[in-house]
Amino acid sequence: MTEWYYNRRTGEVEEGAQSLGSERDGPFATKEDAARAPEIIRERARKWAEEDARGN
Repeated sequence: MTEWYYNRRTGEVEEGAQSLGSERDGPFATKEDAARAPEIIRERARKWAEEDARGN
């Protein structure tokens, strides 16, 4: 199964781990999800912050 990554430095989607781990987010199951990485990460962070605020 192919894993997809989002390179934060270049803003590009990578098939497989091509760049340094410190420069990429993932893995994602699909190329489309990797392309949406910044949005997905913001949404996850928002949910975590809400959970923390509720004391969960």
